[in-house]
Amino acid sequence: MTAEGRRAVSASRDNTLKVWDLESGRPLRTLEGHSSGVTSVAVTADGQRAVSTSWDNTLKVWDLESGSTLRTLERQPGPGRGVAVAADGRRAVSTSADNTLKVWDLETGRTLVEFHCDANVECCAFADARNIIAGHRSGRLHFFLLEEWNDAMFVS
Repeated sequence: MTAEGRRAVSASRDNTLKVWDLESGRPLRTLEGHSSGVTSVAVTADGQRAVSTSWDNTLKVWDLESGSTLRTLERQPGPGRGVAVAADGRRAVSTSADNTLKVWDLETGRTLVEFHCDANVECCAFADARNIIAGHRSGRLHFFLLEEWNDAMFVS
């Protein structure tokens, strides 16, 4: 849902996302571009963009006003499961069926850091600008602290 509470974005197994007007309950537009079911979507705090994951092993960054794809991020080898966007809208974190968690720079499409777990990572969230929480299939939670050093990202 967008911060002002007027729109929401839903993911679907039919390879699309829908942008909804919450007041009328009607779809405003359909976002097409994934080649397989969309598993998760997160909206930036300003409500201008969304990031989606799919079974097609990609993340897509969308312009919600125009409905266009701004960037496609290759997530190989595992299909995406969960995604979250940092409050500043510059980074996203995604989880995958290949037991990884990745932090992305949404402007460049570059992977900033990748972490390997011992089970499928199902969901994730930014607790704040530096802390990520991820849950995996075993029922455990992982906590990651992101630290910046010389334009690089590290997990501690």
